[in-house]
Order: sequence, then structure tokens, then C-alpha cells
Amino acid sequence: MAQRTGQEDPEQYLFVDRAVIYNPATQADWTAKKLVWIPSERHGFEGASIKEERDDEVLVELAENGKKAVVNKDDIQKMNPPKFSKVEDMAELTCLNEASVLHNLKDRYYSGLIYTYSGLFCVVINPYKNLPIYSENIIEMYRGKKRHEMPPHIYAISESAYRCMLQDREDQSILCTGESGAGKTENTKKVIQYLAHVASSHKGRKDHNIPPESPKPVKHQGELERQLLQANPILESFGNAKTVKNDNSSRFGKFIRINFDVTGYIVGANIETYLLEKSRAVRQAKDERTFHIFYQLLAGAGEHLKADLLLEGFNSYRFLSNGYIPIPGQQDKDNFQETMEAMHIMGFSHDEILAMLKVVSSVLQFGNISFKKERNTDQASMPENTVAQKLCHLLGMNVMEFTRAILTPRIKVGRDYVQKAQTKEQADFAVEALAKATYERLFRWLVHRINKALDRTKRQGASFIGILDIAGFEIFELNSFEQLCINYTNEKLQQLFNHTMFILEQEEYQREGIEWNFIDFGLDLQPCIDLIERPANPPGVLALLDEECWFPKATDKTFVEKLVQEQGTHSKFQKPRQLKDKADFCIIHYAGRVDYKADEWLMKNMDPLNDNVATLLHQSSDKFIAELWKDVDRIVGLDQVTGMTETAFGSAYKTKKGMFRTVGQLYKESLTKLMATLRNTNPNFVRCIIPNHEKRAGKLDPHLVLDQLRCNGVLEGIRICRQGFPNRIVFQEFRQRYEILTPNAIPKGFMDGKQACERMIRALELDPNLYRIGQSKIFFRAGVLAHLEEERDLKITDIIIFFQAVCRGYLARKAFAKKQQQLSALKVLQRNCAAYLKLRHWQWWRVFTKVKPLLQVTRQEEELQAKDEELVKVREKQWKVEAELEEMERKHQQLLEEKNILAEQLQAETELFAEAEEMRARLAAKKQELEEILHDLESRVEEEEERNQVLQNEKKKMQGHIQDLEEQLDEEEGARQKLQLEKVTAEAKIKKMEEEILLLEDQNSKFLKEKKLMEDRIAECTSQLAEEEEKAKNLAKLKNKQEMMITDLEERLKKEEKTRQELEKAKRKLDGETTDLQDQIAELQAQIEELKIQLAKKEEELQAALARGDDEAVQKNNALKLIRELQAQISELLEDLESEKASRNKADKQKRDLSEELEALKTELEDTLDTTAAQQELRTKREQEVAELKKALEEETKNHEAQIQDIRQRHATALEELSEQLEQAKRFKANLEKNRQCLETDNKELACEVKVLQQVRSESEHKRKKLDGLVQELQTKVAEGERLRAELAEKGNKLQNELDNVSSLLEEAEKKGIKFAKDAASLESQLQDTQELLQEETRQKLNLSSRIRQLEEEKNNLQEQQEEEEEARKNLEKQVVALQSQLADAKKKVDDDLGTIEGLEESKKKLFKDMEILSQRLEEKAMAYDKLEKTKNRLQQELDDLMVDLDHQRQIVSNLEKKQKKFDQMLAEEKNISARYAEERDRAEAEAREKETKALSLARALEEALEAKEEFERQNKQLRTDMEDLMSSKDDVGKNVHELEKSKRTLEQQVEEMRTQLEELEDELQATEDAKLRLEVNMQAMKAQFERDLQARDEQNEEKKRLLVKQVRELEAELEDERKQRALAVASKKKMEADLKDLEAQIEAANKARDEAIKQLRKLQAQMKDYQRELEEARASRDEIFAQSKENEKKLKSLEAEILQLHEELAASERARRHAEQERDDLADEIANSASGKSALLDEKRRLETRIAQLEEELEEEQSNMELLNDRFRKTTLQVDTLNSELATERSAAQKSENARQQLERHNKELKAKLQELEGSAKSKFKATISALEAKIGQLEEQLEQEAKERAAANKLVRRTEKKLKEVFMQVEDERRHADQYKEQMEKANARMKQLKRQLEEAEEEATRANASRRKLQRELDDATEASEGLSREVSSLRNRLRRGGPITFSSSRSGRRQLHIEGASLELSDDDAESKGSDINEPQVAPTE
Repeated sequence: MAQRTGQEDPEQYLFVDRAVIYNPATQADWTAKKLVWIPSERHGFEGASIKEERDDEVLVELAENGKKAVVNKDDIQKMNPPKFSKVEDMAELTCLNEASVLHNLKDRYYSGLIYTYSGLFCVVINPYKNLPIYSENIIEMYRGKKRHEMPPHIYAISESAYRCMLQDREDQSILCTGESGAGKTENTKKVIQYLAHVASSHKGRKDHNIPPESPKPVKHQGELERQLLQANPILESFGNAKTVKNDNSSRFGKFIRINFDVTGYIVGANIETYLLEKSRAVRQAKDERTFHIFYQLLAGAGEHLKADLLLEGFNSYRFLSNGYIPIPGQQDKDNFQETMEAMHIMGFSHDEILAMLKVVSSVLQFGNISFKKERNTDQASMPENTVAQKLCHLLGMNVMEFTRAILTPRIKVGRDYVQKAQTKEQADFAVEALAKATYERLFRWLVHRINKALDRTKRQGASFIGILDIAGFEIFELNSFEQLCINYTNEKLQQLFNHTMFILEQEEYQREGIEWNFIDFGLDLQPCIDLIERPANPPGVLALLDEECWFPKATDKTFVEKLVQEQGTHSKFQKPRQLKDKADFCIIHYAGRVDYKADEWLMKNMDPLNDNVATLLHQSSDKFIAELWKDVDRIVGLDQVTGMTETAFGSAYKTKKGMFRTVGQLYKESLTKLMATLRNTNPNFVRCIIPNHEKRAGKLDPHLVLDQLRCNGVLEGIRICRQGFPNRIVFQEFRQRYEILTPNAIPKGFMDGKQACERMIRALELDPNLYRIGQSKIFFRAGVLAHLEEERDLKITDIIIFFQAVCRGYLARKAFAKKQQQLSALKVLQRNCAAYLKLRHWQWWRVFTKVKPLLQVTRQEEELQAKDEELVKVREKQWKVEAELEEMERKHQQLLEEKNILAEQLQAETELFAEAEEMRARLAAKKQELEEILHDLESRVEEEEERNQVLQNEKKKMQGHIQDLEEQLDEEEGARQKLQLEKVTAEAKIKKMEEEILLLEDQNSKFLKEKKLMEDRIAECTSQLAEEEEKAKNLAKLKNKQEMMITDLEERLKKEEKTRQELEKAKRKLDGETTDLQDQIAELQAQIEELKIQLAKKEEELQAALARGDDEAVQKNNALKLIRELQAQISELLEDLESEKASRNKADKQKRDLSEELEALKTELEDTLDTTAAQQELRTKREQEVAELKKALEEETKNHEAQIQDIRQRHATALEELSEQLEQAKRFKANLEKNRQCLETDNKELACEVKVLQQVRSESEHKRKKLDGLVQELQTKVAEGERLRAELAEKGNKLQNELDNVSSLLEEAEKKGIKFAKDAASLESQLQDTQELLQEETRQKLNLSSRIRQLEEEKNNLQEQQEEEEEARKNLEKQVVALQSQLADAKKKVDDDLGTIEGLEESKKKLFKDMEILSQRLEEKAMAYDKLEKTKNRLQQELDDLMVDLDHQRQIVSNLEKKQKKFDQMLAEEKNISARYAEERDRAEAEAREKETKALSLARALEEALEAKEEFERQNKQLRTDMEDLMSSKDDVGKNVHELEKSKRTLEQQVEEMRTQLEELEDELQATEDAKLRLEVNMQAMKAQFERDLQARDEQNEEKKRLLVKQVRELEAELEDERKQRALAVASKKKMEADLKDLEAQIEAANKARDEAIKQLRKLQAQMKDYQRELEEARASRDEIFAQSKENEKKLKSLEAEILQLHEELAASERARRHAEQERDDLADEIANSASGKSALLDEKRRLETRIAQLEEELEEEQSNMELLNDRFRKTTLQVDTLNSELATERSAAQKSENARQQLERHNKELKAKLQELEGSAKSKFKATISALEAKIGQLEEQLEQEAKERAAANKLVRRTEKKLKEVFMQVEDERRHADQYKEQMEKANARMKQLKRQLEEAEEEATRANASRRKLQRELDDATEASEGLSREVSSLRNRLRRGGPITFSSSRSGRRQLHIEGASLELSDDDAESKGSDINEPQVAPTE
């Protein structure tokens, strides 16, 4: 049900097209056809129309195909009128039945409407496609709306729950139930999504408003709403699985409790889970999967993770029954990543996630442990423990202890513990139980961890909304313990629904004052619940199950027997019908009969585990596993399960101490807690339905849906509805709609709605049981409204038909008169034309026509005079009119003035009236309140009386219960005494048994010794036998396959039979030989074992010797390497010496040069002596210093030569030592060769022995093959025996089947007897019903007889009318005959008439039929007319009914007054809050200033750092330039001797550094030589460890690197943002400084204004109170006006609707008139064609004429009636106009009052706005910048902390590695000591010579490497020489400086490098690098910003 991305209109999936539903054609069709529902196999139910009723059966015609069928009356269900199609709430259906519910759901589903209400239920049908109805727009659409305002949706349910919680402060719950795949989980997700969106906290809201440009926040910890949404994917991956019905089926129930604070924001959440299907972890059905996490882990884990968790492929795990089954449209790899991401959002640590995944992997490993059955015993053994090792590695256990705990666990027998061997089946069961328990505990821990994450907020939760997602009612062919638990839960939930639903119903009945006996429909389900959960008297299913768990020798069979014995007579309990039945017992639930199979119920209830393994897991080295298994004490152990079959009663376990609880008890407790929480909440019910099992969209299986409706309790809810009065209508609506049925019942004038309805009901003669009249509504039972609707439609059709007939008559008459006029006009025209034709040629006529116009000339003067007179008269009239006009205008002005005065008076009076009306309204409201209080008190008194009665009844019951308990106690006391006697006897027996046991134990000990001896001999034979047995099994399998080839093998069999005898003889011989051989084999094996032991010892010695040899060889190689290296070093040192000599010579030369330069300087100084005496002193000092420098140089050269001599002596001694070591190594080598030869001889001897043993083994195998042949023959014999046994068994089964059939026939006979008894009872009840029906039918017959009389009278009248019409018709025919006589001859007419007479007779018959139809229609019209009159009366009386609404409005006014008081309180609170905000604002400003200063200081520091950096760079450049200048310019010689001193010191320092370097090099050489020896010994051992550590570190580093890269990128992005923001901040800072000044000025002004405002406020508060009073009055008047206006609008709308109806009726009448005209014309044509000269036809004509005359009269009457109706319509329109005008005036008045109120409110708002502006202006400006700066500072601090931590961690790692290195060196030294001790044993290691040769070769390779290193050293020497040359250059530059006399800044041109030689690799760290690193460490704050 996810959101669709397409652009479909979501409204088509929510709203119903009402235009299609309110179609009059469908309404007419429904009334005409009498449509009903009949049962159908294909569609569930089909629509059909009733054609004929025959006693109990009915003939119907199917609506779909027109086929006819006969159906039983009881099977027919009524169909609802078309106005109820696709109804949103099915509780509104007038015909509440299964068919109507199914049809409504089906229609809505095919229209894309998946949500439908059914009373309190919201029924959801899975669409199997994505619908666009879950977007944020839809959430906003439903937000804040009431349930009835919007179409059905899960969001509407969520919204109503949320609003109820906030308004009523009542906890809410949403209960989602349904089958697997119905969409429960999806709907719970949608609820959570809605609540998370609607009730997200302030922080969450801010996050929603983050612009898209800002960088993504770090996803380490999400907001609470995000975490709440992310909890679902984690739970789904661990608790959901693919089933046949559903790809993502929840295999557990959950109750999600979302806590909200007082303001309605989410503050936390909690999840409780129920009934995890843990067996799915072990095995799955076909085409199903286990929990998603297993597949996700195997598909999504990386290589490193797979290695850590020891993961393999999908097909290598036994617990993945079906291997890898992919889910269409999903990738397990992606889902794994999503789950991991969700865990990170939930705050799971890496260690926690890894520990969880380890447990998942261990569950899979459990399945791979395989056990074998040992040969002679049932004992299980573990042939291979590799899987066990993996498992123990994952779970942190010892392998040996684990295998021992599985195969031979310690079990408590009495007081002692005994190790009991387990069979293969027991071991497999134990492993599976452990796997299931481990997974269940992991799941429980996960839920607890999620709850911990969701409850991390410190805010207090005021209320909560609980969402229950639990499996619906399940009915399979055979149901087990899990189904019982689920069905028990659903029974309890249905009881809760029944209780809440009918409490609401019955509360409405009480409000309406209806007489109603309170029914608790929850008690309907109580017997079934008692049957399951009752603790005693008699005990229920769960109690009996627990009791059987306590008994030692109880089985599932004994439990069933006990259950039948205890509950056999229970009404809801049934035994199986037949002996063959697979079910053990049946329970009749509300949803139907359910068969239960009690296999393994005791085991499932106890859920036993191997407590030995459980304790091991509790003591695990892995803390996570130990935590999972911390409740080891509460599990059921193996000793308790074995106690059920072996030990005596009493030693099983003690439940009273609470040590262990059964599954049933735990589930019952959790369910009672859940029900308690649900009862304390206001429940909302969601029922999910699966439309088909094919997962196809748009397909609905009716039978499947009906079954689910039964199981979901929807039909149960409908059943409850039927008990009450589900249909209810307000009085006005009932009167408006059904007044047409009772035209004369209500008199004209005003009448109260209730009285009118009572009169109408009396007139309708309804049964009193079918309705109840309340205070404001009338209530009907189901189906009554449909009946009334039918009658109404019939009445309306009659009226319309009558109206049409009248209209047609009127139109026919009008047309007839018009035609008559046309005829007369034609005759006149003809006459005039004939006259003109005669006169036109007559001369006198021509003269007359010419003269006639000339006659008028004489009259012209007379005409002029007449015109003048007329003019005069007209002028006089004009003057009069003008005078009158002036008078009228004067009068008009006077009237206007009077009108204004009157209007003022009217206004004053209306104000007085409004005040009086308000007073009256207040008094009425008070009266109403008092009446309500009175009613409440009365209802409370009644409730208290009822409670008192209930309590008295309960007291009586309790007294009876106490008596029963006392009797039971007495019985139990007697039984206890008996048991004590039995106990005494049992104890005596036990003593005897113990004595016997002691004797037996002695014997047993002897036998055990013998057994051990025997077992030693047999052990090897058993292994061989086991292999043979496996082969035998394979052969048995082959035998089954080769049965088809028996015919071919018969000939061979004959030959084999001959040879068999010979083989038998040979077998006997071989048996003897085998026994001998076995003895020999045993002896040989003993010898082999001894030899093996010896071999092992020798191998150990060999290995030790070899190891020593290796060590010695390594040492020798090291020594040789050392010698070579030392020789190389000596040669290098000699070269160094030579180079030093050369350098000394150079130094001497330089010295001479310097001395020459000094002399030159002296001469220059002598020249300058003339200047001052001070210069002479300086010169003497400089000369002394130069002398000292010379002495120091000479001493240094002497020391250097002495050091070189010492080095040479050391090298000589080292060479001597190495030569001695070489000689020793040669001796060791000779000894080792001798040892090798000895060992080779030993090996040869052992090989010979092994060959002998192999020969013996081959002989034994040859003998075994012969024995195999014999075994096969024996197996064939056994197969024949088995065949015979199978035949006998078949015969036995046949006899048993016959017996079963007989017994079943007996049982059927008994059942038939019971059925007959039941049928008899039902027939008696039916008799009573039929008697009642008879009485009703007699009443109806009386009514019908009166009706029949009326109809007969009408029929007589109609017959008379018909006769008259026939006479009229005859007259018409006469006229027709006359016309035809003019056209044709009389003879032809007579001949034609003879033919037409017959046709006329036929038409006469037709006319008779038409007349009958017309009479029926007339009656219908009359009925419709009555209905119209009723509607007219109703319209007049609606004004009176609206007074009831006025009272309601007054109540609203009182509520508004209360709200006004609350508003005053809110104002006071807001003032306090404003004061608080002012304080907070001051604090915020202070903090802002501090933060600003910090920010500025940081910015300054940054700028300073950058400036310093730039300065350093500048200085560096300057120094370089200086250096170049010094090198270039040698002319100027410095005069400062201080610079020379400095240079001397630097030279001394360099010399000292050289010495130290030399010493360090020597020390390092020695250290490296030692370390090399040690390291080479331990390198091989350490390599593996280092490689592992390196791999782990590499992976960690890669992960860290990734994280760091991410962080770097994020930091870069943040830096860029910071730079931007900094620029903005600088700009904003300037602005803010300016703003601050303005604000300070404003604040000062505002403080002054505030003081003034406070004064004004006080004044205004006084004014406000006055204004509020006026406001209240204005609001009351406005509300009244609005109410009146709404009522008037309603009236208008109803009148308009009636007008439209009348127009439609007029149009229909016109159509009918046209139809009548056509018929008349047709008749006329027929009459014209037919000529009747006979008397009969003439009579008929006369009759018809008279009938026409009558019809004309009736039409005239109808016309008069129509005129009356038109008059009434005009009056109503006038009334409407007046009402509109009144409305307009009232609206204007309301507007004035509204304007006044708005002005007051504006004034108030302005005052508030001033306060808010003062507060908000500062906040709004500072908040954003402060929050941004704080966030950035926080982020930078976090980054700093992280970097510091990482550096600290790196330092720690370095220290650890150093420690490890030291430890390794210590170990190496220890090993050297051991090597010295074992030198004597090294003489035997000659066998290692070859290896030594190889090592020699390696040594040579190393020598080459040493040469290479020597060359490197040579290069370094060259570098050193270059460095010395560089020094000389510097000295020369110094001289130049001295000459020039400038300042000397000494900078060494060479970068001092320190070299460390380890195995030819050199680590070089330059001084520059060290400085850069130092700067990095010293300046961590600056680094990120650069």
C-alpha cells in the first residue's frame, strides 16, 4: 500500500460519485422488480427479482442472465435501496445482512475504495497495488478533520484517536487484526507515519524546514520520530518472513505504545511482542522462507564479516529448508544495508550489531550439527565436531563441554546427578530447541533494546496511543497450540469490541430516553473464554494443560482424555465426530467450529531445553550471549522432561516457587495485561481482509471475504446491530420523507416534530416492536426503512401517473378545440373566396371599390377638429398629472422621514428585544443545565440501584461458591490423608528398593569393569560394522529401485540358491575364522596403538630435534651474516677512515686558508688601529679566541684518531669470536648428521611394520567382502519375511476398518437421534414463530379485506366510466362513417366494415386491459398526491421543528461563555509567559553577546594565525634572498667577531652531533646484529600473527579512512558553508550592531511604552470586561441569527428541491400527455380506417364520448388543483423572499456586531502585537545566527575531540606495539638460554644438512644484500662529504659576512637525517618533517580551517 509516484488523482480512491448512486432510474427499477439476494456458489450472492411465491419456496429471476430459479424463503436476503449503494458506513444499511455487506464491500473495492466503515470497525481490503492515498497532502487533508467529514481512511481512524486523546485526555488504542497478507503491518506503518507527521516535536519540525542547499546532517542518531519509523525495518527483518500468502508476513504480534506529552508531541514509544513463531527458524513449509535476517546476512555481508561470522552458502545450512528463495521486487542485499542503517539510526553500537549477527550465524550452525546412532546402542554420537567448533567459537563456549552437555547431559535423579546418554532423536530435539530458544531470546533482547532507544527522552508522557498488530482468527484443517492462543486472543478482543460497541449504542438509547433492557453482548463470548482460561470448577483447556505438565507420566493423550472428562458437557466444547477423525477435540468460537489436534502440546507448553547447554551459554565468555541466557534458572530442564516418563511424582519440578512458568501461563498473563491496558483505553478497530490468495489486484473471492468477515467479527457486530435499532432518523427528516404515506394524519398548522412522528407511525400501523421514538430521533429495527422506502416509491409513482394522465387529457382537449377553430375558419375563408370569385367580374363591384376610398375626403375637417379637442384634453390631463406628481414627491419625502423615524424606533426595539431574548436564552440554558444535572442524577441513582442488585446477586453466588469450596476442601482433606497413608507404604517400599539398589550397584560395578574390557575389544569391530550397516542401508535403497528388474534376475537367483548351500558351509568356516581374526585384529590393534604411541613420541623428539637444528642453523646463518656484515662494515669503516683523512687534509687546508685570512684581517685591523683604543682590545680578544679554536681543533683530531684505533681493536676481537662460533657450528653439524642417520634407520623399520599391517588389513577386507555377500542373502530372507508381515498387517487393517465403519455407523445413529431431538425442539420454536406470524397475517388480512372493498368500489366506478367512454367512442365512429361515405361508395364501406369489426373487437379487448392499467395508475397517482400534500404540510411545520435546534444553539452559547472565561484565564497566563519570555530574552541577549565575543575572538585568532603564517613565509623568502646575497657578494668582510663565535659554537655542536651519530651508529649496529639474530628466529612465528593483526588493522584503517573521508568531505562542505556564513556573519554583524543600537533605543522607548501600556492595560481590562459582556451578547445574537439563517437556507434548499421535483413531474406529465395524444391519434386513425355501420359500435362510441367528457371534467379539476398548487407555490416563494429579506437584515445586523467585535479584537491584538514585537524582534534576529554559530562551534569541538581521541588511540597503539616488541625480545633471550641448555642434544640433528645447505644459499643471498647495503652506506658517505663541502661553503659565506660586517643568521644547508638500519630497510625522518609534524600537533585548531 505504498505511495504511487504516478500522477493519478487520489480523490478517485477516496470519494464516491454520488451522481451515479442517486439515479432515479435505478430507484424505479429497484421498486419495480422487488430485488433480493439469493445464495450463489460462484459469486456468494446474486441479485434476483421475485416472480412468484409458493409456500416456503419462491420463484426468482436472476438479474444478470434472466434465468429463473426456485429458492427457499429462508435463503433469501433483502436488498437495500439504490441510495445505500457504496455507502461509507455499513451500519447505515437498512437491510443488514451478509449479502448486503459483501455487495457493498465488493462495489467499493472494484471502484478502488479499499476502506469502509462498519460501525466502529474500519474494514480494509488489500488492493495488491500501490495507491496514491498515503502522501503528505492526504495527511494534511485528514489533519484536524472529524471522522464523518472525510471518506473512510486509516488516517481518519488515526486522527480521531489522536484528537480524542488530546481533548478527552483518554488513552487510545487502534486494533489491527486480519489474516496473514491482509495488510495489518502496512496499516500499522501508516498509523505510525501519520502520528509521526502530525505529532512530531519542535526539533523534528525544524528539521523538516531545512532548505535543500544545507549539508546533510550526520546520521549517527536520528530524531525520536525518525527512530520510531526506523524501528519497523529492524523488527521486520528479525520477525517477518515470506509465506505462501504474504511476502512480508509478520510472524509475531506487537503492541506499539506511542507516548505523547500534554501538548500532543511524541515523547517516547514502547513495543511489546506476542507469540513469535520461533519454529520457523528451524524448519519451513514448501515455498516459504525463514526470517528475513538470515537471507539478508548471507546475501549482504562482506567478505571480512563472512569470515568473522564463519558464514557459508545458502545451500549448506539445514535450517534453510528450501535454500534461497528470492522475493520478487526486493533485494536481500539492499534490505540488509537498510537494516544496518536503521540500527545505526536507533543508536546500536558496532559491537552490539556484530554480537547479534553472531547469534544469527550460530542459529544456522546449530542446524548443521549431525548425530549418528551407535551400532549396538541407541546412544547418539557426534562423528565430526567441526560444526560444533564453529558454533562454540561464535557462542564463546568450550567444545568438549558442549559435546558432553549435548550427548551425555547431567540429569538430577532424586538428590544425585547422573550422566544420561541421549539418543539421536533426543539430541536432535535438544539442538533444535536450543536454536529456537536462542533466536527467541535474541528477538526479545532486540525489542528491549529498541524500547530503550525509544524511551531516551526525559519528557513526561501524559497519554498514549497503542497500536495492536496481531494475527486474526485462524481456522485450518487441523489447528495446534499456537492457533488456540491466537483464537483465544481474538475471542477476548471481540468481547472488548462487543462491549464497547453496544455500550455506545445503549448510551445513545439512554440519552434518547428509550425503554431498553441493558444487554451485555460481551457475555455471549464468555462461555468460550471460560472454556479456555478458567482456572478451576471445572478447569479450562490452559489450566488442564498446565496441570498435565506437572504430572510425570502425562502425555498428550491423557490431557485430551482429562479435557473430555472435565469439559465434555460444555456447550462450546465438542468431541470428534468419528473415531477416524484426526482432530482430538473441537471448540465452537464466535467465528465457527475449530478442530484442534493436541500433538506435542505438553512439550510446546513447557518448552524444555538442555539445561546443561543453557548453563554453558550463561557462563559464556561472550558477554552478549551470557546476558541473553541470564534467566537460566527459569527454564524447564531435561531432568523435568525425563521425569515425565521415568521418575516418580514429586521429583519433577516445583512451580510454586516460581522457578519456571509454562508458555500458556506467560501468554495468559501478557494477554490479561494487554486487555487491561485496552480496557483503560478508547479502542478503534481496523479489520484487514485479503481479497484473494493469488495476490492479484482487482479480484475479490466472495467466499474467502465472507469467511474473513465472520472471523474478524464484522458479521458478529452486524448481529449485535440487529438486536437493537440500527437505523435512526431525525424527526424533521422522517416527517419530510415519509409524510406522503400519511396525508391526512397531521393537521394543518404548527405541530411538534415528535407528536407529528407519533401520528404518522399510528397512521402507518407499524408494529410497536419495530420502532422506538426518542427525544430527537426515531429508531427502527433493521429492514423497516427499506419497507417504508418501497411504499413511498409506490405512492410517488401513483401520483405521477395520475398527474401525467390529467396533463395528457388537458392537452388533448386543447388540441381538439384548436382543430375545431381551424375548421370553422376554413369554412369562413371558403365562403368569402366563393363570394369574391362571383363578384370580381361584376362592373358595379369595381365601381364600388374605386369610389369607397374617395368617400373619406369630406370628413377631413371634422377629423381635424376632433384632433384639436383631443389635444386640449391631453394638455389639461398633463397639468393635472404634474400637479399630482409634485404632491406625490412631497408626500414621498414626508413618508421617507417617517420611515427613518420608524426605522430608528424599530432598531431600538430590536435591541431591547435582543436583550430580552438573551436573558430568555440564558434562563433557558440554566434551566437546561439543571434538567441535565437532574437527568444525570436520576440515571446515576438507577445505575447505583442496578449495581446494588448485581452486587447482591454476586454475593449470593459467592456464598454458594464458598460452600462448594468448603465441600471440596473436605474432600481434598480426605484425599490428603489417603495420600499420606500411601506415602508411608511407598517409603517402606523405597527403603527395600534402596537396599536392592545397593546390591545391584555392586553387581553393576563388576559388570561395568567387564563391560569396559569388552568395549575396548569391540570398539574397533563396531566401527567396521557401522560402515557395513551403512552399506546395507544403501543396498536396501537399491533393492526398492531394482524390484522392476526381478524378472531378469530370477535365473541368477536359482544359480545363487545352489551356491548358497556351499556358501553356508563356507560361512560356518568363516565364522570360526572371523572370531580368530577378530582376536588377532584386536591384538594387532593393541600393537598398532603401542607403535603409534612410540611413533608419536619419536615424532615429537624428531620435531624437537629438528626445531633445535633449525634454531642452531638460524643462529649459524646469523653468525655468518654477522661476520660478513662486520667485514663489510670494517671495509666501510676503513673507507670512512680514508675519507676522514681526506677530509682532515681538506680541513688543514681550510685551516691554512683561515690563518692566511686571519693574517689579512690582522693587517686590516692594524690599519684601523688609528681610530680607537677599544678596537685594539677587541683584536687581542679575537686573536686569543682564534688560538683557542686552533687548540680545540687539534684536540678533536687526536680524539678522533684514538676512537678509530678503539674501533679497530673491537672489530678484531669480534672477528675472533665469530671464528670460534663457526667452529662450534661445524661440530654441531657433524652431530646432527649422525642423529639424522639413526632416525632414518628407525623410519625404515617403522615403514616395514606399516606394510605388514596393511597386508593384514587387506586380508581382513577380503574376508569382510565375503561376509557382505552372506549379509545380502540374509537380507533377501528378511525382505520375504517383511512382505508376509505386511500382508498380515493389511488384513488386520481391513478388519480394523470394518470395525471403525461399524462404530462410525453407531455414532451416526446416535448423532441422528440427537439431531432429531434438536429438530423437534427447533420445530416447536418454529411452531411458536408461525403462530405469531399467523396472528400478524390475520391483521394484514383484515387490512387487505378493507382495501379490497375500496378497490371494488373504485372498480365499479371505473366500469361505469368505461361504459360512458364506449358510448363516446361510438359517436366518434358515426362521424367517421359519415366522412368515409363522402370519400367512397357505401358498398365498399360495408364490405370493409365486416373485416374491421373483428379488429375492433380485438382493440376493444386491448382497451379494456388499458383501462384496468389506467385505473391502477390512477390509484397510484392518488397515493402520490397524498404524499405531496404531506410534504407541503411538512414544509409549513419545519419552522416549528427548528425551535428544537434553537435550544441546541442556546446550549452552544452557554459553552461559548465558559470558553470566554477560559480565555480570560489564558490571557493571565499569557501575561506571565510574556514576563518569562522577557527574562529569557535578556538571558538570550547576554548569551548572544558572549557567543559573539567568542566568535570574534576565534575569528581574530584565525586572522592572526594566517597573518603569522604569511609573515613566516615572507621571512623565509627574505632569508633565502639573504643567503643568495651572501653567496654572491664576497667583497664586504664583517667586522663583528661575535658572528665568528657563533659559527664556532655551531661547528662545535656539529662535531658533537657527528660524535653522537657515530656512537649511535655503533650502538645501533650492535643492537641490529643482536636483534637480527633474535628476529630471524622469531620472524616465522611472528609473521602469521603480524599478518593477521595487519589485516585486521588494515580493515579497521580502511573503515576509519572511509569514515575520515566522509568526515573530511562533510568538514569541507561545512568549511565552505562556514566561509560563506562567516562572510554573511561579518555583514550581518555590522547590520546587527546597527540594529542593536536601534534596538537599545527601541527597548528604552518600549520600556517606557510598556509602563504606559501596563497602565492602559489595566484601564483596558476594565473596558475589556464591558466589551466582553457586549461581545457575549453580540455572539449570542449572531449565533441565533446564523442558526436562523442556516435554517432558512435549509428551507430554501428543500423548497428548491421540491421545485425541481415539481418541474420533473411536470416534464413527466408532458411526456405522458404526448403519449396520450399519440394513442388518441392512433385510435382516430384506426377509427378512420374502420367503418362500422352497426349499432354496437355506435353504442361504444357514445360510451367513449361520455368517458372522454368525464375525463375532461377530471382534467379541469386537476387543472384547478394545479392552479391551487401554483398559488401555494407562489405563496411559498413569497415566504422565501420575505425570509431572504429578513435574513439580509439579520446578516447586516450580525455584520455590525461582528465589526464591533473585530474592532475590539484588533485593539486587543494591537496591544499583544506591541508586546510580541518587543520580544520577537530581538529573538527572530538573533536566534538563527546564534543557533547556527552554536551548531558550528559544537561540530568543530566534536571534530577536535574526535581527532584528539584518534591521536590518543594511535599513541596507545604505538606504546602497545613497543611493549610487545620488548616482550618479544625478552622471549628471544629466554629461548637463547634454552638453546644453550639443549646444546648437548643438538648432536643428533644431522638430518637437517640439506636445509643447512639451503640456508647457506640464503646466507649468500643475504651477503649480496649486505653488499648492496654497503653500497648504500658508501652513497651516504658521499652525502656526508657533500654535507662537509656544504659546511665549507657556509664557512666561506660566513667569512664574506664577516668582511661585510652584516648580521649572521646561521642556517644549516643540509637537513639532518637520522638513519636506522633494520634488514636493509631504512627509516628516514628529516628535521623539516619533524618540524611539520610538531606544527601539526601544536596547531590542531587551525588545521581544519585552512
